Amino acid sequence: QLEESGGGLVQTGGSLRLSCAVSRRTISSYAMGWFRQAPGKEREFVATITWNGGSANYAASVKGRFTISRDNAKNMVYLQMNSLKSEDTAVYYCAADHSKWRVSPRTEEYEYWGQGTQVTVSS
Repeated sequence: QLEESGGGLVQTGGSLRLSCAVSRRTISSYAMGWFRQAPGKEREFVATITWNGGSANYAASVKGRFTISRDNAKNMVYLQMNSLKSEDTAVYYCAADHSKWRVSPRTEEYEYWGQGTQVTVSS
């Protein structure tokens, strides 16, 4: 089970830190990713990280502004979001990929998903 938290309303240029708590599974067995879905749009890749945190991959639209990290001891994954823009407004989802060395941007390669947390960036 994956549960996201930390979403909310923030002004343009602000920051938020999303958290994903994983239960019933040991996240060190998985690569972990963040995706987002804006109203009327398809779910899109944001960031992903290998099981040991050694490698990460980011969407071009967030590179340099967002940072994905993980704490395997706590079974937690994080997404630090800085310099937020209105186009970052979406529901953000945490996901787990059993191929723990993979840093895939493809939604179909993630087996487990959370319910999402809303992020709204106001201008």
